[in-house]
Amino acid sequence: ALGFDIDYIALSELVRLGAGSATRSLTGSFAIWYAGKNGKSYAEPIVEPKDVDLGMVIVPIPSAIQTDEAHSEVLSSPLFKARLRYVAKIIKTMEKAIKSGDIATIGKLAEKDSLNLHASTMTGKAHMILWEPETVRIIKEVQNMRREGIPAWYSIDTGPSVFVNTFRDYVETVAERIRLSR
Repeated sequence: ALGFDIDYIALSELVRLGAGSATRSLTGSFAIWYAGKNGKSYAEPIVEPKDVDLGMVIVPIPSAIQTDEAHSEVLSSPLFKARLRYVAKIIKTMEKAIKSGDIATIGKLAEKDSLNLHASTMTGKAHMILWEPETVRIIKEVQNMRREGIPAWYSIDTGPSVFVNTFRDYVETVAERIRLSR
């Protein structure tokens, strides 16, 4: 957008200065973020969005907590090193699921990772609970949908907002359930 004449990795490193997630967003696709690969921090696309039948319903929930606060909080968690080992262990499974378009595995892994991430913030020195009551309500609604046969899985990054992952054909069904449950 700014017309920089730099290669993709350099551009990815530049946007990383704003936020780690920006490196993944830059790809416009499913991406893997390398933090410290050959002294660099950047993301690479795994597949094109059209190659994976993933739809998403985003439920924004306001928060007074800054992402940087939560990121520093996890460092004091006794679960932090276990989280790093966990992420290193599942990354190849997630990459394989993305490459094969296995939405159910992508959804299940995203849910488990969300719980793992928030366990780390909740067990840090400040015991940060980033979820709001609305977050828990959406989680429970997603679980209800799944019990009823609607393929849906929640994901929560650093904060209270919920991302509901599903197949593209189910996006309207999931969005309507979320609207009705409010």
